[in-house]
Amino acid sequence: MTPAARLSGAIDLLCAIQNAPHRPADAVANSFFRERRYIGGGDRRAISNITWDVLRSWRRLHWHLRADVKERHSDVSPRLLCGGMVLFSGKSLRDVQELFSGERYAPSVLTQREIVMLQGLEGEALTVERQPLAVRLEIPDWIMPYLQADFGDRLEEEMAALLESPSLDLRVNLLKSSRAGAMKALQREGFDVEETRYSPWGMRLEGRQPVTSSQTFRDGVVEIQDEGSQLIAAAIGAQPGQRILDYCAGAGGKTLALAMTMENRGQIVACDVSRVRLDGAVKRLRRAGVHNVMRHLLVSGDKWAKRREKSFDTVLVDAPCSGTGTWRRNPDARLRLTEQDIQELCVKQAHIIEIAARLVRPGGRLIYATCSLLSVENYKQVSAFLEKHPDYQWLSPEQGSALLPEALRQKAHFALTPYQHGTDGFFVSILQKQSP
Repeated sequence: MTPAARLSGAIDLLCAIQNAPHRPADAVANSFFRERRYIGGGDRRAISNITWDVLRSWRRLHWHLRADVKERHSDVSPRLLCGGMVLFSGKSLRDVQELFSGERYAPSVLTQREIVMLQGLEGEALTVERQPLAVRLEIPDWIMPYLQADFGDRLEEEMAALLESPSLDLRVNLLKSSRAGAMKALQREGFDVEETRYSPWGMRLEGRQPVTSSQTFRDGVVEIQDEGSQLIAAAIGAQPGQRILDYCAGAGGKTLALAMTMENRGQIVACDVSRVRLDGAVKRLRRAGVHNVMRHLLVSGDKWAKRREKSFDTVLVDAPCSGTGTWRRNPDARLRLTEQDIQELCVKQAHIIEIAARLVRPGGRLIYATCSLLSVENYKQVSAFLEKHPDYQWLSPEQGSALLPEALRQKAHFALTPYQHGTDGFFVSILQKQSP
């Protein structure tokens, strides 16, 4: 595809994302490309890169496009957003007009009004001091007090890191290979890969790379999983023969890592409220060679949990949350999140912890984790639970698992951020239920 055709593809994808405001952008993109199988892998990555660059620059682009035109628009078209992104990449307005040529597969010619709106951007920087801080940092105005309270002087550095493109992290499947063996296999297939800093199983590739088409991935030797997510599994330190509950398992990413540390011995029960997500785990479990996992769909009125109270050695609650720690990968999520969402999620998290705590045997452990950066979903949530449950206490990561690096074993919980650790944002706490 020509650069103009790729730009046209990005405009179409942004239109599809705007027309599905309640669907995550990556889900829309998957459907978009599935319906256009004629688009090759390199072109898909190029179109996705343009689209995600626009999503990461959403507030700043809108600020520029609205600030330099007297008429204030309630909406800015994907055409203008993509044209603005080209200008901010160092191109001239003339270059933009050549891309919008109207020729085969290229976007249609810019209107005079669009040209006028884009003229004010030429020679400008995307981020400028006169922008409000929330605009510069690409975060909703309402969330600023939460983040300022949690990060203080580090706010700008932490939020700036969320605007960077994420790495592609992989986890070796120790049921099939060692990390060194997996890295050699990937290198033979042409991938430039290095060890992750914290996870004992992690490997990192920069940028979007077609790792899912590699033989190493198809053989189940590696799995895509952010290093921070891997560290949740490391914090659990699951052992062969144990009985583990992954209470909010989703598509099974952490379930797979737990099965690996358990050497396929013992039992893992993967629960979720979504049949689609649980069904999606089947293929992954089969590819990884995992056979000690049972799946259970949680439904309203289900007596399953009541019948299994006090029966698990460890219960993992990877709770539904705001996902603020994943904004590098999901920049559209910051555009959809509301303060009401936070309030409703906190209620849901507290309810889930209450149910999950009943399933832990005396002497067992409850692991609470989120991919949120907000203390109201993390430390404050766990503290509130402990106030009501004196039979639970903090367990330091040092007591919990030897798989964690020394830097993360010093406190009763740990938080990861893109700025400090180069991972997605995660919070992990380990609680132990006292024996009678």
